[in-house]
Amino acid sequence: MRIGIIIGRIGGVDGVALETEKWIDVLKKLGHEVFIMSGEFESWTMDREHHYLYPALSFFSVEAEWGQRKAFFEPDKNPDALLEHVEKASNRIHFAMRQWIADKKIDVILSENASALPCHLSMGVAIKKLVETTGIPIVTHDHDFHWERGQRYVSVHPEINHYVDKNFPLLLPNVKHAVINTFGVETFKNRFDIDATLVPNVMDFNRVYGVPTPENEFFLRDVGVLKDEIALLQVTRIVRRKGIETAISLIDQLDDKKLKLVITGNNNDDENKTYYNELIDQIHDLNLSRQIIFAAHKVLDHKDLSDVYAHGRAATYFSTYEGFGNAFVETILAKKPIFVNNYKPVYMQDIGNKGFETVMIEDSNLTPESVQQMSDIIYNPKRCKEIGEYNFSIGKKHFSYEVLEEKLSELFTF
Repeated sequence: MRIGIIIGRIGGVDGVALETEKWIDVLKKLGHEVFIMSGEFESWTMDREHHYLYPALSFFSVEAEWGQRKAFFEPDKNPDALLEHVEKASNRIHFAMRQWIADKKIDVILSENASALPCHLSMGVAIKKLVETTGIPIVTHDHDFHWERGQRYVSVHPEINHYVDKNFPLLLPNVKHAVINTFGVETFKNRFDIDATLVPNVMDFNRVYGVPTPENEFFLRDVGVLKDEIALLQVTRIVRRKGIETAISLIDQLDDKKLKLVITGNNNDDENKTYYNELIDQIHDLNLSRQIIFAAHKVLDHKDLSDVYAHGRAATYFSTYEGFGNAFVETILAKKPIFVNNYKPVYMQDIGNKGFETVMIEDSNLTPESVQQMSDIIYNPKRCKEIGEYNFSIGKKHFSYEVLEEKLSELFTF
């Protein structure tokens, strides 16, 4: 089949973009031809035949930014102007989508979270109009939903909240919903009486990953980790739910000047850098400026993360909330131990119950016992290797490309 993917941005390090790349790999392996319509192609080599840059789909476009601001952040007294804006913008986007699927003779659409989370109102509504007017089959890859985000997608206007509920997620006949966790399956059943398909996030366990090479020998050295020092890795973006303050507290409690925390992600998605500045204050107050390294300038895209993992001792992943947790599986692929918070609503239900050996904390609470367990692992390279090998075997069984291939074969049968 000729599959058309609609996504806000691709080629970046957010979970939606990363997982979409894996779906593309497997869909091509299954013999499908893949086309992409996106608002941004970040670190992505484009070809004119298969890739269509349509800037209005970007989360930073006028269409998206104005809609978000007036819906959720700085609402006007009357929501009519916003609703009119979304209607007009979605019509333009819908028209562009119709031209695209006609030009490329696309058989089926894959909507990447655009029909689940209202972070771009006009794009989500345009996709709905596309399906309604053309009848084209669609798979929606739903990563997370507005009701899971607290007040983030709640408007002061009841009309806007009703509009969001009406359009997100996409509830039309014959839509196939793929969700990334058990909570999503339960949500669709309980809220909408719809049977969604669980497709976990995966990694390619057949590739060489996180292995020391002559090319990456000095990677950590270049970001400030000396030869006789130990690096813990925080391989996430800098956003509040990643719980980076807990990892910084761990460094403080371990009280070893030769221990450094390398934070690989940027703060581009941190509104006004509020959380980032809180971390800076924490680092300053704890006098840890020489032990906490922000390395986003060296980690230009996710392909470099293999080099990061290659020489790290273990990874911290104290997230409070995740739709799944790509960084967890990535650490398992790299055969590194991981210290994890029992993040909601996914960890124990979809990952922790598989038998991985980790040090897990509850509610971001670093107890003396948990800190000691982490210390025992960090300073025992042999134990690190044993844990890495053991967890890798479990990860390959549950979160590999082979698992994804089986799931996508089922989903893309029309």
